[in-house]
Amino acid sequence: MSPQIRRSVFSWKNLVAAFLCTLGIFSMAIVFTLHFRPLYYFDIDHLDIPATSGYSEEVIRRNYDELIDYNSISGPSKLTFSDFMMSEEGEIHFEEVKRIFLNIEYASFVLVPLTLLLTAWQIRKKNAPFFAVLSAFPTFLVVIVGSLVALNWDFCFVLFHKILFRNDYWIFDPACDPVITILPDAYFLHAAALILLCVLAASLFSLLLFRLLRRKISNSAK
Repeated sequence: MSPQIRRSVFSWKNLVAAFLCTLGIFSMAIVFTLHFRPLYYFDIDHLDIPATSGYSEEVIRRNYDELIDYNSISGPSKLTFSDFMMSEEGEIHFEEVKRIFLNIEYASFVLVPLTLLLTAWQIRKKNAPFFAVLSAFPTFLVVIVGSLVALNWDFCFVLFHKILFRNDYWIFDPACDPVITILPDAYFLHAAALILLCVLAASLFSLLLFRLLRRKISNSAK
């Protein structure tokens, strides 16, 4: 990396723009994963959820779909399961989860278009240093979070809930909230992995753009 590019990498404009784009990348990855139902459908067989829960695949799919629909912007305002009872604490927890997802989805309506506009603008300007920063930010976060998850998923899972929720309603009693039997921890691990993979893919794409633009700048300078 030339001294000129190295200096430009740490300009405040590049740092701020890359930070905003990183937020956009994460919000897009979370929203995509939330609505990527094939991941859960795969886990139904992979984790043998019918055997561990005691429910048929048809029942599992139906109630999972109802949960995902509820967490969508266009979904119903009240959660009802076709086949499962739900405690008051369980209902409160799902309401809190819905609020979190809706906030992320609403934020993505701003952050994702902003990310695309900033990316297009930086390509037009041939601002290679910007893409070096945009590649580094998400990669750093993926390495940190991914390392923690790989070392101790259970600790991360509990810590995540303690940070986001001010109660212990997320600790379900299967007798009162049987839906938890079709939501094994391993599924959430796979969802977290998919989010990180999406972010890493965006980071690698940014690195590719950096190299392409740097090559163009070098060729034009000859």
